[in-house]
Formats: sequence, structure tokens, C-alpha cells
Amino acid sequence: MTVFKCYMKILRQNVGLIIIYLGIFFSVALVMQMAAGKSENSLYANASIDIGVVDEDQGVLAQGFINYLDSIHNVIPMENDPEVLQENLFYRNVEYIVQIPADFYETCILGDTPLKVTKVPGSYSSYYVDQQISSYISTLRTYLAAGFSQEEAIQGIKNEAHEQVTKLSSDSASSDLVPYTYYFRYIPYLFLGALCYTMGYILMAFKKGDIQKRMEASAISVRRQSLEGLLAMGVIGAFLWLLGILGVAVMYGNTFWASTLRGYYIINTLLMLIVALSLSYLIGMFIPNSNILSGVANIVSLSMCFLCGVFVPMDVMDKSVLKVSQFLPVYWYEQVNEILSRHHTLTPNLLGKIRVSMGIQVLFAIVFVCLILVVSRYRKEG
Repeated sequence: MTVFKCYMKILRQNVGLIIIYLGIFFSVALVMQMAAGKSENSLYANASIDIGVVDEDQGVLAQGFINYLDSIHNVIPMENDPEVLQENLFYRNVEYIVQIPADFYETCILGDTPLKVTKVPGSYSSYYVDQQISSYISTLRTYLAAGFSQEEAIQGIKNEAHEQVTKLSSDSASSDLVPYTYYFRYIPYLFLGALCYTMGYILMAFKKGDIQKRMEASAISVRRQSLEGLLAMGVIGAFLWLLGILGVAVMYGNTFWASTLRGYYIINTLLMLIVALSLSYLIGMFIPNSNILSGVANIVSLSMCFLCGVFVPMDVMDKSVLKVSQFLPVYWYEQVNEILSRHHTLTPNLLGKIRVSMGIQVLFAIVFVCLILVVSRYRKEG
């Protein structure tokens, strides 16, 4: 097992690179999961902001309106002093100021005079408050026009039942991404980056001096050397793949293992590993030194990740870019990942798409292996 041990020795010397890529991968996955993978239920919750209220009316309707705002936002009573109001708005003590005039009922309810409001320029939450105030005034007018007293109108609005927003989903599809979507989305970057460097350094080591000639003259047959080399590659790849699966198990636990689609995730990552392993070996055969290796490894890993939906989701990418991406293996990995992340169960149509995408990944791996054999034979004959 001399060749195998040599592979492992070179790997140990460059284990720092793998650790760096693992650190980058887990950091990016965690950050993106926290930033974009939050529960979408929070998107439908009422937003609460600080609102300053100047009440010059002190009437029943004005107090009912203030209570309504206070039930949603943080209401801060304020005096009608322009300097104080501007100062609080400038320092963002409040985002929105409502001024209720002394004749609130006559001017704003019976009349069409809008309430005087001041808000932070460009604040999206301000438009939200505008809609709430407009809706409240319209509802209040409707109650009063129907003959209700002011107290009854206020109580009626308070007692109105509002339906809760419910997001619909089926057993086959959902607009929500599963929690570990971003983890699996970034795995190609880990595999490509780590393996391109690892295989590049290993193959460069065997090219130094007369090592290649000594191996050919060795008592160990070329077939035995090749088998030990393949075994070493398999061990390296299996170790990296197991780290990836262990990572999702630790980070998401039962959430992942309880999924009925976990097997497809595991198979898809395994195919991606095989593709990355064969591609990195092919690239390593042409790398003469570490300076070129660094540039080529970054170009290959980053370009594929940017073009194939790893760093940028496919649904926001230009269609012309996606057409080019179809000639790259990572695109088909991400196709499978996208389907699995948005569906709870697989219909025959979806299952067919997954099989096609996985099959194309296998074809890419076969093509890379064939190219490796052709280049190896050409060099031996040359």
C-alpha cells in the first residue's frame, strides 16, 4: 500500500486547506440560513413602530383612534411644538407623527380633510401606517353613517374580528424552503474548492523530479499503483462526503432525518462528489505548479457556483445564463436540490426530472473519467 500511504501523507500535509474550505462552507451556510432562511411566518406579522401622537381634540373619537393605533404600534403622546416634533423625527425617536386637530369629528370624519402626518422620508413602514389610518377613518365613517353613536362606532371597530393570514400548501408543493436548503445549495462549492486543491497538490507531488520514472520502474505493477491511487481518491472523497452529511445531521438533526426525501439529498450530494472528484483529478493532471493551481481552482469552483445557482438562486438568474449553465454539472445538481427543497412529496413528473438530472451528473462523471484515461494514455505513449 505504498502509493496509498503516499496519497494520505500528501493529504495530511495539506489538510489545512480542507479545514479552511470547511470553515468557509459552514460559515456561509449558517449566515445565509439566518439571513434568508428565516421562517416566512414573520413576514405576515403586523409591524410595530414608534408613533408620535399630538391630540388637540381630546374627544371620544380621538381617544378611540389613539387606542386603535396603540393596539398595533408604540404610541408616544407629544405636545404640538414644531421644534420638538422635528427633533424627535430627526433623531428617529419616532418614525411617524399624527396630529389630531381640535375639530377632529367635523374636519376629518364629516369632512374630507386628511389628518396631518409627518414621517421619515423613504420609510416603507410609513406607507403601512397610512393604510391603517385610512382604513380606520373609512370604517368609522361607515359606522357613524349607519346611525351608530360615537361610542358604539369605536366599540364596533374594536370588536371586529379579522381573519388570520393562512399560507396554503399541499403535500406536493410549498412556497417555503426547507431549513437545510441553503446547506445543500452550497455543498458544490465545498466539494469543488477542497478537491481541486487537494488533488492538484497530490498529483503535483508525483510529478516532481524522477518520481514518475521510479514508479514505473518499481516492483509494484502499474495496475496495483492505479488501484491504490483510486482507493486513496475514494477515501478522500468519502471522508469529505461524510463530513458534509455529518454537518447537516448536527445542524438540523431530526428536521432532516424525518424528511421522506432525505435519500434523494444524500444520493444527489454523492453524485456531486463523484463529479467533483473526477473533474478535480482531470484538472490536476494539467497543473505544473501551486501558483497556477490556486488560480485554476478558484476560477473553476467560483465560476461554476456563480453560473449554476449556488451563490445566486436560479429563479432570479437570467435565462440566457441558465442556458449556458446547462453545460456544467453543478447546474443539474442544483436542479435536483431546487425540486427537493420546494416539495414534500414527489409526483411521477418531478421524479422523472430528478432522475434525468442525476443521470446527467453520472454522464459528466463518465466523460471526465474517459478524458482522464485518454490523457494518461497519451502521456505514457508520448
